Amino acid sequence: MNKPTLVVLAAGMASRYGSLKQMDGVGPSGEAIIDYSIYDAVRAGFGKVVFVIRSTFADSFKAAFPASRFGGKIEVDFVYQELDKLPTGFSVPAERVKPWGTNHAIMMCEEAVSSPFAVINADDFYGYDAFKTMSAYLTSLTTEDEGSYCMVGYRLANTLSDFGTVSRGICSVDEQGNLAGMVEHLGIKRMESGRIYGEANGEQCELKDDAVVSMNMFGFTPGYFAHSRRLFVEFLSKPENMANLKSEFYIPSAVNALIGSGDATLKVLTCNAQWFGVTYKEDKPDVEAKIRKLIREGVYPAKLW
Repeated sequence: MNKPTLVVLAAGMASRYGSLKQMDGVGPSGEAIIDYSIYDAVRAGFGKVVFVIRSTFADSFKAAFPASRFGGKIEVDFVYQELDKLPTGFSVPAERVKPWGTNHAIMMCEEAVSSPFAVINADDFYGYDAFKTMSAYLTSLTTEDEGSYCMVGYRLANTLSDFGTVSRGICSVDEQGNLAGMVEHLGIKRMESGRIYGEANGEQCELKDDAVVSMNMFGFTPGYFAHSRRLFVEFLSKPENMANLKSEFYIPSAVNALIGSGDATLKVLTCNAQWFGVTYKEDKPDVEAKIRKLIREGVYPAKLW
């Protein structure tokens, strides 16, 4: 079987952060978080990376992350997520400016992906063990495992920001270690009382520190694209989604639908990796300090490429 592919979701405009944080240097030699993800993916056995970007910043992104940057160690491709990339019969609602969401971004990769693939956020640091665990699962799949998906789960308390709210997919896991359901929670924050609260389906709720959360590190087979096309048409066919200029076609929504219909199972993988990310500019010094610590421990060289 071909080496797995890594899909990097980098089309977001980072409105909360204030700039294109995907390209912001956090390593001692100017490395971005993306660089560490690619470095870990290479040594975990991934053979190709596909960046999902927007045409509005394509030139600057490609200049920052050309294939030559990675020394020929991994194949590089770019695809574009745009508002008007919709199925036949649908058009962009007037005044809509917000992208269609993370699962729409995945759909842009169909022609660039021919092997089992992992999906990550450009601005999240997942850690080598997460890539190794994901790669081991994807490379173990056979042609009979077309509906066997996976994700790497993290503990909610370890994924919060001290400088604002975050959004997380809160997961429930069955006795076999498979995902039973996932609910997107918005506005998650630890309060002064120490308790964590978030909002789901318009209602505020308390969340547990050790709740398993999705950090958008999923593993899929190529058959996921056909499912996504069908589910996206269903999403767009609902008048409330077209009327809501901020409605999005999320990965958790598609995964939940496929699990509910019996078309797929999704194994929740655990690993020893340390997650951290840059949601707000104020997060950056902490990320830089953690990377320096990993370099001192010998996990990464001072200069990646």
